[in-house]
Amino acid sequence: MTATELSALAGVALSLLFTYTPGLRTKFEPLSAERKSLIMLVLIVIVAVSVYSASCAGLSLPFVTGEVACDLVGARGLISNVLYALVTNQATFLISPKAETKST
Repeated sequence: MTATELSALAGVALSLLFTYTPGLRTKFEPLSAERKSLIMLVLIVIVAVSVYSASCAGLSLPFVTGEVACDLVGARGLISNVLYALVTNQATFLISPKAETKST
């Protein structure tokens, strides 16, 4: 799996995690759309920076093929990977089931 594929998968996984995990879902669902988007953005940046930092620290990630360059080219790749993750995250969110609202 390339770093780009990992980023896209992380975006999907985060969206599904917040959609299907009961504890997270009940806390996440009432938030405003802006706050939800901000939380996802922060989590995706954390994942991307972690992969980049691990590469810079010389740690080998067994599930990532190819090296993530620890230079300007790698930093540019980091930005594009964050964008891929955001797109897959939001696309997954749009097609995920929404919590049912209870009418009183």
